[in-house]
Amino acid sequence: MVDHTLLSQTATWTDIKEILDDGIKYECASACIPAAYVKQAAEYVEGKLPICTVIGFPNGYHTTATKVFETKDAIANGAEEIDMVINIGFLKDGRYDEVEDEIRQIHEACNGKILKVIIETCLLTEEEKIKMCEIVTNAGAEFIKTSTGFSTAGATFADVELMRKHVGPEVKVKAAGGISSFDDAEEFMRLGADRLGTSRLVKIIKNTDTGMGY
Repeated sequence: MVDHTLLSQTATWTDIKEILDDGIKYECASACIPAAYVKQAAEYVEGKLPICTVIGFPNGYHTTATKVFETKDAIANGAEEIDMVINIGFLKDGRYDEVEDEIRQIHEACNGKILKVIIETCLLTEEEKIKMCEIVTNAGAEFIKTSTGFSTAGATFADVELMRKHVGPEVKVKAAGGISSFDDAEEFMRLGADRLGTSRLVKIIKNTDTGMGY
């Protein structure tokens, strides 16, 4: 259930390779890595681990055409899963049709691969979070995701509970950012999270957790 994640700007291939090796060893759901490493990573894992990458990351204000191109490029390079960031300003402007249409276009560009929609809960009101549950459901994406891990806060129990309550039954929930213990992970799962975005759990198993990171 864990997307073993490394999205640091300073991540080297050596760092990425460690994420991939650990992802395979601990049977993670995927490795979520920067787009620039997707092709190399997909070739390296040889089908042993799904490769996930991020689109419009971390701010979400790229044009839709840019996000669609990023998505098609990532899929062509071997990505199996796509985590996109919504245009938060458009949501706050009430441009709901445009936010939904963008998700639809990116979902189409995924060509059958899994799409997770990051709504950056820490920047939204409760009403905006509920509206995004409706939009993600209508747009047909497979997942709604709490956070990038690069904003003011990550996943909270309350947000996961809210999202599970308001998304459609076919939409899964991913909690990401700040998940730092197995107790927290289990509580997120109990509240309805289907995926967890973190690198900390594997680090805890390896006894290499320094209290830092995604």
